[in-house]
Amino acid sequence: MPIIINNISSPPGTEASAVISRALASVGLAEKDVLKADIYKSSLDARKRSDIHFVHSVYAELADTSKEEKLCGKYASVNYAAECKVEPLYGVEKPEGRIIIAGFGPAGMFCALLLAENGYSPLVLERGSDVDSRIKAVSNYWQGGKLDARSNVQFGEGGAGTFSDGKLTTRIKDPLCRYVLERFAEFGAPQDILTKAKPHIGTDKLRGIVKSVRERITALGGEIRFNTQLTDIVPEGPKITTVTSDSLSIECAALVLATGHSARDTFEMLAQRNVFLEPKPFSVGVRIEHKQSDVDESLYGKYAGDSLLPKGEYQLSARSREGRAVYTFCMCPGGTVVPAASEQETVVTNGMSVYARDGENANAAVAVAVSPDDFGSAPLDGMYFARELERRAYRLTDGIRAPAVSVRGLFEGKAELSDRISPTYERGVQACDFTQLFPSFVTEHLKFGLHDFARKMKCFGSGDAMLTAPETRTSSPVRVTRGEKMNSLSFDNLFPCGEGAGYAGGIMSAAVDGLRIALEIMSRFSPE
Repeated sequence: MPIIINNISSPPGTEASAVISRALASVGLAEKDVLKADIYKSSLDARKRSDIHFVHSVYAELADTSKEEKLCGKYASVNYAAECKVEPLYGVEKPEGRIIIAGFGPAGMFCALLLAENGYSPLVLERGSDVDSRIKAVSNYWQGGKLDARSNVQFGEGGAGTFSDGKLTTRIKDPLCRYVLERFAEFGAPQDILTKAKPHIGTDKLRGIVKSVRERITALGGEIRFNTQLTDIVPEGPKITTVTSDSLSIECAALVLATGHSARDTFEMLAQRNVFLEPKPFSVGVRIEHKQSDVDESLYGKYAGDSLLPKGEYQLSARSREGRAVYTFCMCPGGTVVPAASEQETVVTNGMSVYARDGENANAAVAVAVSPDDFGSAPLDGMYFARELERRAYRLTDGIRAPAVSVRGLFEGKAELSDRISPTYERGVQACDFTQLFPSFVTEHLKFGLHDFARKMKCFGSGDAMLTAPETRTSSPVRVTRGEKMNSLSFDNLFPCGEGAGYAGGIMSAAVDGLRIALEIMSRFSPE
């Protein structure tokens, strides 16, 4: 089995061949011992400005496999490469009805792809439109037009990730992560996602990729119906026998619930159908904008602007005396803050970058953790808490613009904007007092977090940074609880999946969860 040689340092600009040679030499290997070698992962270490360097892991396949075992035993820096094969086990039960997937975001997409590639014919119901029509609807809304509540930043082909930075970082250690990266690269993602420690695709490239995945699914016999929302389920005993979409009724063998974290009407429908739901902690907060050059200078010092260094990005966290977490989330170098509402008369913000990350500003969420202790213990209380913040933001402005304030204004209690940072929120911003938007514990923890982050990065100490609100879609406030076989506690053939079900947080973990659900369904049902 191939090995990974870790912790190989190099200055910026070092050729890949030199990195590989250094890795082999560090464990006593000669080039003649190696069948194949390449860089596996690379990350930038900028903790010391006087010693900015890259840290690499190198993949090596040896002619003598016994030597691989010896090296793994001898060197702490060497381990076996994780397997990323998908090997389904097929069940014998004949599906009575369709295998239906509600939602075509990363979870639903990878679930449908794996099923279609293994002889099944999944039916995907997606409330939003195909990506080309969706882009038009979103563009119209961003330019001040009316929100399309069915096709927007949250809903439509590719899910919420299609209008994001396309980040492929994740905290999960599942071997299927490598499989997901390889499939993205196969469908057109930049090849560097396979080696970067913090890979990203960019919203511009994601749009073509999701179309390519859709075309593969339909070519293999899968079916995707856009502008078709799951509106109800019809149970009979322990199973769901039928699902409906408006006036359409479909016999159901299995239902994969991959609707995303913004499908609030779906959560309400599930509650009415007595599906077991639980409230889940999540976070709310703001989008902070700095000039990208300020972020780079905070990280790289005198090396800021060096073409050999990537655009500066950060991930910061702090915990107050009360134990409440404040952290940055979904950082978008060279990106924009985007309108991300999915319900009428609400304001929601999110962040987005194209692959080049060449915008003037950088943005990230600054999020404050909230829990049932803050919003209530009923299953949908967190969802209603977030909705009220979004409606309050709408009422604080003219119904088009988003509430905003400079960091200085937040600390001084003044509704004022920055003179130095031009906000990128396309529908425009309006200076507001955030104490009228958030509960006091949220605003106080935002201040606490910003003060703490300023000790770590100079740009956070600038009162000129801009805050645009609210950021409420960090993760699902609801969990559709499932058991050991990944099905709902309420219905044997209902499979909660991805972010909306409370089992993922981002493109990668959602895609992996979709694969896991597909494997479970295949272990039960025979190919069609």
